[in-house]
Amino acid sequence: MTEQTGNLTFGIIKPDAVRGGKTGGVISRIIDGGFKIRGMKLIHMTLAEAQGFYAVHRERPFFGELTTFMSSGPCVVLALEKEGGAVKAWRDLMGATDPSKADAGTIRKEFANSIGENAVHGSDSEENAALEIAYFFSRLELVNGE
Repeated sequence: MTEQTGNLTFGIIKPDAVRGGKTGGVISRIIDGGFKIRGMKLIHMTLAEAQGFYAVHRERPFFGELTTFMSSGPCVVLALEKEGGAVKAWRDLMGATDPSKADAGTIRKEFANSIGENAVHGSDSEENAALEIAYFFSRLELVNGE
């Protein structure tokens, strides 16, 4: 996996989008955006798992609300591959955190409800992508191939 780190990123289709029946639409946008899905599973995080995943934000005022939301229902976790910088490409496709400020054609503009319920999560760096992928996927669960 290390030789492909720059080509991999991590994403989550959040509980609001899953609840709203938007999973298929988001996955279509991911594939249409030129990404290959290397790992995908439907999960329902416990509060403790959400707190562990978002531990970097523990001191932020939104931590409790965020982790409660992320453990409120099923979500889809994804390991995504794209040549030439997957992290930036995924963040560009997601759009701004605030869907009212997101560019047309982005996932958040199309599928998000608010800043708090913004449909998708994406890694903010290659280092965090590797950590986030490892949080949810074992090496055996990541598919390599054409």
